[in-house]
Amino acid sequence: MEISNLKKLKPKKLIVFDLDGTLAATKAKMDREMSKLVERLLTVKKVAIIGGGKYGIFQHQFLNEFQAPKQLLHHLFLFPVTSTTFYRFNHGWKKVYALDLSAKEKTKIKKAFARVLKQINYQPPKKIYGKIIEDRGSQITWSAVGQDVVEILGRQKGVAVKEKWKKDNTPLKLKIAKLLGKYLPEFEIHAAGYTSIDITKKGIDKAYGLRQIEKHLHVKIKDMLFIGDAIFPGGNDYAVVKTGVDYMAVKGPQETKKIIRSLLK
Repeated sequence: MEISNLKKLKPKKLIVFDLDGTLAATKAKMDREMSKLVERLLTVKKVAIIGGGKYGIFQHQFLNEFQAPKQLLHHLFLFPVTSTTFYRFNHGWKKVYALDLSAKEKTKIKKAFARVLKQINYQPPKKIYGKIIEDRGSQITWSAVGQDVVEILGRQKGVAVKEKWKKDNTPLKLKIAKLLGKYLPEFEIHAAGYTSIDITKKGIDKAYGLRQIEKHLHVKIKDMLFIGDAIFPGGNDYAVVKTGVDYMAVKGPQETKKIIRSLLK
């Protein structure tokens, strides 16, 4: 249920954050103010972070910018690649599990991409920045302008390239995702982000993620609060709604900071 009364947040035992666009600006590193707020939050609540990116993205956007005392890190839990992997702190960040796709599944997915793109006579952008198809272990991700556009061009120019492609090609991306569904009915297909299509095992979405969090952290969904920037039909956070979790939608990190400050009062 969407929460507007901040007083209802006090009893929550676990705060679950989306990463990209919620704790950190899109494809950017978390800023110092957010780092300090999350550190303070860990003194009173457990915190989990879930996102579609691989562990390396979590390191780049979050962990490298987060300098909390080690004793607080035992209250922080990371669920990269839509919770198909789980990391917790125990003398360093240790992988608890990884629900990787098999080699056969990965090959089938990559062949389906090639088949669909040929079928629609897809013309890629003239400039590609990094790999178009990335193997994230438990997820295969197709990125229209390449995986490294922000790293190569810098955040401002890189995000601008992604935004332009999204503006010009969203119907095309949705068409590609729909056609992939015909060839890959046993997989979950998400037309996520600005330029990406993510493919995972069936049933893998952020609702699945919350259930994994519930299972491994022994905190009931009714005792969680989810905060994300894409809790709307078609958004990659929207799946959490079907779990019945209480949630708050934000437009970016500045609104997230306001919620954290309210939790700390």
